[in-house]
Amino acid sequence: MSRTDAARRRASLTLRRLRKLYPEARCELDYGSPFELAVATVLSAQCTDKRVNLVTPLLFARYPTPAALAAAQQADVEDIIRSTGFFRNKARSIIGLAQALVADHCGEVPKSMDELTPLPGIGRKTANVVLGNAFGINAGIVVDTHIGRIARRLRLTRHDDPVKVERDLIPLFPRRAWTLLAHLFIRHGRQVCSARSPKCGSCVLADLCPSAAPTG
Repeated sequence: MSRTDAARRRASLTLRRLRKLYPEARCELDYGSPFELAVATVLSAQCTDKRVNLVTPLLFARYPTPAALAAAQQADVEDIIRSTGFFRNKARSIIGLAQALVADHCGEVPKSMDELTPLPGIGRKTANVVLGNAFGINAGIVVDTHIGRIARRLRLTRHDDPVKVERDLIPLFPRRAWTLLAHLFIRHGRQVCSARSPKCGSCVLADLCPSAAPTG
C-alpha cells in the first residue's frame, strides 16, 4: 500500500470513528446569524469559545446589526469584549468588519471565500467557519491548533502552516464532511488528543495513529 493510500485509509477510518464517538459535534460558538458567527469567530482567536459565549449576548444586544456595530465607539466595544484578550485589536477588527459589510455588501455577510477574506479580521480559517456553519458551504477545512496537531500525529500532513495542512487534508476527506471534520477534530483534541498529555490508552484512533504511545 502506498503512503497516499495508507493516509486515505487512516482518514476514512478516523472520520468514521470520530463521527460515532461525537455524534453531537457542532460549532460551539453561539450565534443567531452569519454576522454574529463572523464576529464571534474573530473574538475566539486565542480565547475559549466558552468565554466568547459569555461576552457576545451583551455585544449583540447593544449592536444587533452590522450598521449598529459600524457606528460604535471603539472604547465601548473594548469594554464589552475585554475578557476575550487582545481586546483593542479585536474591537478594531469587528468594527472594521461591520463597516466593510455596510459599505461593500449592503450589510450582508458574503457567501464566498474571495469576498470574505479581504474583510477586516477575516482570514481563511474564519471564512471557512462562517461558510461551513452559517451557510452550509464546504469551501475548505478549518485548521486550528487541535486540527493541525491531530493531523500531524496521524501522519495526514507533515506541515505546521495551516494553509498547507488544509491543502493536505482536502483530498483525504469527502467534501460534504469538511465542516464536520473540524468539529470532530476539535472535540477530540480537547478531550483526548491534547498537546501535552494525550490519552493514547483510551483513544479510538490509537491503532491507526503512528504517534500513539505504546501501551502495556
